[in-house]
Amino acid sequence: MAAALLAASLASPAFATDDPPQNDQLWIQSPYDQALPLGTGGGLPQTRTLGIGLYHDNGDVTVTDGKLSVDVSGLTGVAEVTWPDNCVPAGTSAVCDIPVVPTMGDAYQDQVLLRVRAADGAHAGAQGTITYEATAVDGDGATMNAPHDSFETTLTLKSGPDLAVEAADDIPKGVPGDERTIPFKVTNRGNQSANGFTVRMTASYGLTDPTPYSVCTYTTSNGQNYAPSTVATCTFNQVLAPGASFDLPRPLKVRLAPHALYERLDIGVTADGGAQDIDPQNDYASVELRADSGADFSVTGDALSGAAGSTATAELTFKNNGPAWIGYLGSGDPVATVRLIVPEGTTVTGVPSGCTPHTLEGTYYPKETGAPRYDCKMPYWVLKDTQRTFALSVRIDTVVPGATGAVSVQPAYGTFGEFPFTFDPDLTNNTAALTVN
Repeated sequence: MAAALLAASLASPAFATDDPPQNDQLWIQSPYDQALPLGTGGGLPQTRTLGIGLYHDNGDVTVTDGKLSVDVSGLTGVAEVTWPDNCVPAGTSAVCDIPVVPTMGDAYQDQVLLRVRAADGAHAGAQGTITYEATAVDGDGATMNAPHDSFETTLTLKSGPDLAVEAADDIPKGVPGDERTIPFKVTNRGNQSANGFTVRMTASYGLTDPTPYSVCTYTTSNGQNYAPSTVATCTFNQVLAPGASFDLPRPLKVRLAPHALYERLDIGVTADGGAQDIDPQNDYASVELRADSGADFSVTGDALSGAAGSTATAELTFKNNGPAWIGYLGSGDPVATVRLIVPEGTTVTGVPSGCTPHTLEGTYYPKETGAPRYDCKMPYWVLKDTQRTFALSVRIDTVVPGATGAVSVQPAYGTFGEFPFTFDPDLTNNTAALTVN
């Protein structure tokens, strides 16, 4: 069916249109919801900033003249808006100029910063909605449109503490053994005091020697179901008034372990005593740390022999030779795939869990057995010296002397060329062979 649709589309005549190229799309980046605190002791409510922006998909296309239309008529009686300089208001709406529309990547930043606060006389529980529309112009001068009626932000007025973990910058790369100081601060951005709070810090496996605090309890996971880590749970019985901030008694420090590589420290805070935090979205922050090290992945193939009609077991073995462990703690993606290109004259008749059949090109294959290629995924973390063997049953249909199948350890998505193992110091042992007779 897909091939028929493609053929039909290629056969159709081309018409001039204002629609954007089919390989690109304009999008609006906006928060789904936002809590606004009411005033404290009869004072003015706090002002919060909403970051809005435009982006598009195709980095090979230049997109300009972005126009973001913002409609705040749904905030009447609930919240007030202060428009930034790049927006031209007209009544309860405004059009905001975005001269160059970026793609969504590391360089993306919100281009429109709306300042909002609770309206005078509004009460807790009141809600209002901001809606958005957008257009832009692609490199051919065609108009691009963001999907209609697909983006909105709901503002809810609330009263209570709002404990926010101040986000810290990632820590520059160091070498194993280095000690690093982690900036730490919790601020109550709500309109009521927090009568005690708990901080939970999770340090990844390559971070050791965290600063000890008497109010903290420490536990270490064994890494059976999840990547190993150290968790500190710290209870502080002090009152944190609106606008007040809290720092730890001593600076928070961690050390890069000998096996460190891609590390992170996650920090979360919750109010104690059953208090409801009015904006849980800012209760958490993470800091990434990098070690100047590497993880040497290798793969070992196998050699089979037998007469036509016989079945043998092919054992394909992955190993991380270190010195570092590696974990994709943010994405949860597998750290690697062990790939087999099935040898000529053979058929795979049984595969272990985690191995997926594919065509040679990597597309969908409808049956579990008999595929020309198999990709066997590792978990999202592997320790130094982790070794895993994937055992596949292979039937020898025809004796082809010297038949060879390619075995390799690959990135979970893509190939060596697209997403190389930049952390692997020796790529020569990333390939092997499965030989038959």
